[in-house]
Amino acid sequence: MSIWFKPYTLADVQGVPAKTLAHHLGIELTELGPDFLAGRMPVDDRTRQPYGILHGGASVALAETLGSVAASLCIDPAKSRCVGLEINANHLRSVSDGFVYGVARPVHVGARSHVWEIRISDPQQRPVCISRITMFILDHPAQ
Repeated sequence: MSIWFKPYTLADVQGVPAKTLAHHLGIELTELGPDFLAGRMPVDDRTRQPYGILHGGASVALAETLGSVAASLCIDPAKSRCVGLEINANHLRSVSDGFVYGVARPVHVGARSHVWEIRISDPQQRPVCISRITMFILDHPAQ
């Protein structure tokens, strides 16, 4: 059974808007399951820190992108919108090139708040970062 507000397809959510952080970092949404959203991000000059490894902030940007998009798929976009309230991350392994892959899954989906866990891994499926984001659900202002 799907947790999404309506039967979205990957094509419905795949386009990352230009002039956004996710676009500049090369983040792509790659899979939409009944209760998860997956994506990937390149490890290159845009996302590395000076020591040549993946910047922790880039991992957090991937996590926030996946968690925010997933949360927005659970609400009626005509009535509400999601905004990030808190995010944390534990960086577990370094990566110096290629891609990292993230999967966002819900911990809690409520009427006013969501909590999502995002697991980021390397191509060998070893954990790189585990993040958790809390989203706040806001009503659109009355017209």
